[in-house]
Amino acid sequence: MSAPTLPSGARLRLLAAGDSAALARAYRDNRGHLAPWEPLRDDAFFTPAGQAEQVARRLEGLASGTDVPWVLEREDGIVGTITLTGIVRGPFLSAHVGYWVDGRLQGRGVCSAALHAVLEHARDELGLHRVQASVLPGNAASRSVLHRTGFTLIGMAPSYLRIAGAWQDHLLYQRLLH
Repeated sequence: MSAPTLPSGARLRLLAAGDSAALARAYRDNRGHLAPWEPLRDDAFFTPAGQAEQVARRLEGLASGTDVPWVLEREDGIVGTITLTGIVRGPFLSAHVGYWVDGRLQGRGVCSAALHAVLEHARDELGLHRVQASVLPGNAASRSVLHRTGFTLIGMAPSYLRIAGAWQDHLLYQRLLH
C-alpha cells in the first residue's frame, strides 16, 4: 500500500523497528485520553524499551502473516496506530481491526480515512472477506468511525475484554469486503 495522505497532514505507513521512541512519546501524550478504552498499562509500556517489545511482537506478526501494523504520523511524530490482527486464512478470510488516534485529532476524519485505506488493503492485497471490530458501548467516537466506514453492528459480547481494569461488554461490528 502506498502511504495515503490523511486529513490534518497525517499519513499511514507500516510500523517500523525504529518506531519505539516515537510510539512511547505518543502513548505518553495520550495516556489519559486512551485509558478508558484500553487495558491497564504498567509504566514500562510507556517507555521506549516497553514499546520496543510491542513493536517486536507486531513485526513478528507481520512476518508470520497474522498481523499488519500501521502507524499514523505527521511531521511532529506518531499520532495513532491501526492494526489488523488475528488474520485467518482458509474459508474464513477474516481479521480484527483496532485503532486509536491522538486526542488532538479526534473528530477530524483521520481515523476514518486511515481505516478506509486499511480496509482496501485488506480486500485488495490480503484477499480478506471480512474485518471485525469490537468497541465499548460508550465509545461514541469509535462507533462513529465504524459507521462512517461501512461497518454493521452484529451483536454484543458480554465481558468480552478486560479494559480499564474490569471485564467489559463490547459491541461487535463487521465489514464485509466483497
